[in-house]
Amino acid sequence: MSRQSDHDGTAAQDGAAAQDGADAQDAATDAQEGTDLVSDPQRPSDHVDSAPAPRERTASGGADVAQPKLGLVGYLRFFWRQLTSMRTALFLLMLLALAAIPGSLVPQRTADPNGVVQYKSDHPALYPVLDKLQVFDTYTSVWFSAIYLLLFVSLIGCIVPRTKHHWQALRTRPPKTPVRLGRLAGFQSVPVDATSVGTGADGADAATSLPSVDHAVTRAMAVLKRSGYRVERFGDSVSAERGYLRETGNLVFHAALVGVLLAVGVGGGFGFTGQRLLVEGQTFSNSLVAYDSFNPGRWFQQSDLQGYNLKLDKFVTKYEEKNLNALGQALDYDATVTTTTKSGQTKTQRLGVNDPVSIGGTNVYLLGNGYAMQVTVRDGKGNVAFKDVVPFLPQDANYTSVGVIKVPDAKPDQLGIQGFFYPTAQEMSTGAFTSTYPDTENPLLSLQVYTGDLGLDDGVPQSVYTLDTSGLKEIAGTRADTASVQLKPGQTKRLPDGAGSITFDGVKRYVSLDVHHDPSQLWVGGFALLSTLGLLTSLFVPRRRVWVKAVPRQGAEHGEYDLEYAGLARGEDPNLERAVAEIAKRHVSDLGVRMPQ
Repeated sequence: MSRQSDHDGTAAQDGAAAQDGADAQDAATDAQEGTDLVSDPQRPSDHVDSAPAPRERTASGGADVAQPKLGLVGYLRFFWRQLTSMRTALFLLMLLALAAIPGSLVPQRTADPNGVVQYKSDHPALYPVLDKLQVFDTYTSVWFSAIYLLLFVSLIGCIVPRTKHHWQALRTRPPKTPVRLGRLAGFQSVPVDATSVGTGADGADAATSLPSVDHAVTRAMAVLKRSGYRVERFGDSVSAERGYLRETGNLVFHAALVGVLLAVGVGGGFGFTGQRLLVEGQTFSNSLVAYDSFNPGRWFQQSDLQGYNLKLDKFVTKYEEKNLNALGQALDYDATVTTTTKSGQTKTQRLGVNDPVSIGGTNVYLLGNGYAMQVTVRDGKGNVAFKDVVPFLPQDANYTSVGVIKVPDAKPDQLGIQGFFYPTAQEMSTGAFTSTYPDTENPLLSLQVYTGDLGLDDGVPQSVYTLDTSGLKEIAGTRADTASVQLKPGQTKRLPDGAGSITFDGVKRYVSLDVHHDPSQLWVGGFALLSTLGLLTSLFVPRRRVWVKAVPRQGAEHGEYDLEYAGLARGEDPNLERAVAEIAKRHVSDLGVRMPQ
């Protein structure tokens, strides 16, 4: 048996240790005999036992290693190989997950612009730093986009060559059968002779009843094919392999990740998000001017908006009332809305937390809620200068809320009112009020009133939730001669200095809506499902090779031989030996041969 054939197939791995010892012994012998290891044609220059290459002499006479110059192309090739390695792709995937964390820690302009304004008010020193770092626009920031694009390129650069290699492997014949199967996993030998087939002692009967070697090998091919193996016959043996679906699933998983990234990127360009605060009884129309804030994608066009109306009929909050430790905690939000499509079709639907309403190609989500004050303001001349519903922003779990009422049409002076609403008011020992329960058990509206120029005619945009009191005169409040104006629903009170009067008409609930249009949702869902299936396939499909070999007995007179079975796994495969045993059992049963006891 030649040394080359001894190393055919993957069984060469089993003799690696012995071969290394033999090579080391040969090297020692050559060194003692004065053999030229460098010029020895039997030993390549890069052989493990070859003598080191001669070093070039430096100007000082010392030996130094000659490093080849990579050049621009060499460096580019080096960086490309690093970028397209699977290790880099996994690192970028982890880095992308870490980069997304700030988006869940601070409010985002695209989803909660009012929250960004509130964050600026609460953290005036930290806000400029985070804004400079684009933390409030995390998912469109330069650094997040850079990671996103690098991951995209890395995955593509990793998938393409692996796909090519996998395609070539699928078209390659199974490897030749190793010479000695006894060194492989699950090896077993089944004798095919007179005793195993149940014949008598007559040699003629035994010779005619034994299955031929050719028949045994042919049946082995059939058994392996039924088990899902690719088979190839080499003389009196069969080489079979299966599990290429494992690498297929791996490639599908990574290709689906690229699909998700691509769908999210393209879909974001054609999608949009918009926010609208809607008070009970009000109607929202899906038009650009009706949004409080609107964030279109790069390729969005106004014609993409499908017309529809959405009216908030009622909003109800259920609070915990039995558990004293969680008294007043919100258990559920429930909004009833009436939707009307462009064709005039009307439908009443429920809008809840994580239960959006789908209409006109958009999903309408419920983000938040609060109280809105319905007030009427008359100026000093008795004219109605303001009559509207003003949303107040909640400040704590008991919905203590603040809001601003601006009356630019009041005469003789404009009015600016800073309001504080307490759903269940209770006066503290300091004289200040607080809310002890989030529902309107004892509603109270406390107002600080200012007169003067509100600056609305200067052309500088102002927030409807803040009041710049510089340059204004406080006529009712903590720093005025008159105390703050306190109103119960239905009450009317006069304002100091003949500034007019204000009526607290009642309290309504409002909801904060997020209208989201994403044409890539189905694509992302499909790719996500595909990636999951690919991942499961790559995890649970084993990659293995199995050999069946008929070995004639030397000196046998009646065609007796032994059937040998063995397998080899690529990676961990705890079921390999059992699989080999099962194939052997099925094969010998098909031949009518008894397994040895």
